[in-house]
Amino acid sequence: MCGIVGYIGEKNSVPILIEGLKKLEYRGYDSAGIACIENSDIIIQKAAGKISALEAQIKDKDISARLGIGHTRWATHGEPTDINAHPHIDDSGRIAVVHNGIIENYKSLKTLLQKKGHIFITDTDTEILAHLISEHYNGDLLEAVRIALNQVDGTYGIAVVCLDSPDRIVAARLGSPLVIGNGEGENFVASDVAAILRYTNQVVYLEDRELAEITQEGFTVSRIDRTTISPKIEDINWSLDMIEKGGYPHFMLKEIMEQPTTLRNAIRGRLKFEDGSVRLNGLNLQYKELCQIKRILITACGTSWHASLIGEYLIEEHARIPVEVEYASEFRYRNPIIDPDSLVLVISQSGETADTLAALREAKRKGATCLGICNAVGSSIARETDGGVYIHAGPEIGVASTKAFTSQIMVQSLITILLARMRHMSLEQGERLIEAIQRVPDQVSVMLEKNEEIKQIAEKYYQKDNFLYLGRGLNFPVALEGALKLKELSYIHAEGYPAAEMKHGPIALIDENMPVVVLAPKDAVYEKVMSNIQEIKARRGNVIAIATEGDTEIASMVNDVIYIPKARDFVLPLISIIPLQLLAYHISVMRGCDVDQPRNLAKSVTVE
Repeated sequence: MCGIVGYIGEKNSVPILIEGLKKLEYRGYDSAGIACIENSDIIIQKAAGKISALEAQIKDKDISARLGIGHTRWATHGEPTDINAHPHIDDSGRIAVVHNGIIENYKSLKTLLQKKGHIFITDTDTEILAHLISEHYNGDLLEAVRIALNQVDGTYGIAVVCLDSPDRIVAARLGSPLVIGNGEGENFVASDVAAILRYTNQVVYLEDRELAEITQEGFTVSRIDRTTISPKIEDINWSLDMIEKGGYPHFMLKEIMEQPTTLRNAIRGRLKFEDGSVRLNGLNLQYKELCQIKRILITACGTSWHASLIGEYLIEEHARIPVEVEYASEFRYRNPIIDPDSLVLVISQSGETADTLAALREAKRKGATCLGICNAVGSSIARETDGGVYIHAGPEIGVASTKAFTSQIMVQSLITILLARMRHMSLEQGERLIEAIQRVPDQVSVMLEKNEEIKQIAEKYYQKDNFLYLGRGLNFPVALEGALKLKELSYIHAEGYPAAEMKHGPIALIDENMPVVVLAPKDAVYEKVMSNIQEIKARRGNVIAIATEGDTEIASMVNDVIYIPKARDFVLPLISIIPLQLLAYHISVMRGCDVDQPRNLAKSVTVE
């Protein structure tokens, strides 16, 4: 993995491919390359490092091919070197492939092909695909790809070109997203709409085990069993401007600052003040079905897993339904108990996270009702769940999620109110929670105005090598997420803990060189957290406190304090995470890190 773009039409494909790859940079990558067909020759250019290295390589080459495929690679098999970069070609140099995903049986396929005389030059699993397609090629590229993929175990999103068929691109997917762009006199294929949105807003999302043959005039789609299907063309309703920086130095800062808007988008049209409840039509469940839910399982990865923990706290506290939160990567292997009264929620920003998709499919095999919470319309999770709720955060380009995290929490807050009002929550209680939710976007705006203040605090600590984050109750998952943001962006070692667990191990690390970020709003466990701060100070630790406006007592106890507006416990995580996002951002910038594309990370992890 990580990014694919392909073009066929009357224009020179090279600048279109390079521009498309740049739009995919946010996904994270370590090398890039293109393959074009021109004058009865396949021209392949690839380079380790940033796309700028690839651009420098092709700058003086006069390539004007009207067909080409490109790729940004996030290394899985083999180091990020020039030779391991995509595209990969077969022995004859006639077939080129770009690939996202992992070929799990590549070793056995490689052995088989070597016995047939194929010679391999890279460490990748993808090179096997080029040779395997070549082995089955008899003049029909689509059929050769189809036969080859029937021998493959694993996941793939691929685009293939052949010197003998300079008028077509063959694409296929299984577990790794691909879209076809429908243009006028030109067509596209990409792993993400962002790569082709400048040229068309009409796309077809390929489903698993579907292949497409794309020409300048159009495209056909069929299943791997040769069944022809009529694809549905969908219109993309967001603009190119939404994926530009808009004057900010980084996408991440732009997306942090967008959160008042994205939170409003998450609740727009969904609050029912007269009923003290909410409207979530996308769930596709009747009142009776919702009332019969006896247990909820939530599965997710990374930042979405932290949002899920907050959902667990909210649903159990207010709807009184038992909730379990599972890492999606563990869910499918743990043989979880799912009964007819269980509901499975799967949460993913991209809707394409491989581990989360695998967990969803396992839950469905066990007969569960599965609902999705995701951001990407038309994504695999959106299509494969029984229903769900879009978070409406808009495109999130920064690899480290920010606005999607808060929108995921907001949507789970709405689900909580819906379930609680169906059970025991009174109208008055529902009204209070809805009022609290409605105030959140403005309260987040207040926090964003503290950007410079937080930047000054970051200047005091950016050279530290370790951080500890502590929180209790709903703010424990916020501590986890704050620590994750810091380690993702700045490469500082950071850990989040329940504040009470500090004395069971982490306290051994605390000294004058250890900054400790403590979430200490005036909530139900405030006094307990204050005791934890005393324990830190007794060991000369430096405390950065997130506290409630008007709390003068805490200011005398800590080194630095960032005040947040007063709010109900129900919505506190939506507010208290903002200073932690900004702190991580500024520390990372001061350390000279690549904030939008942290090393070794990818935006949508489509491998297991």
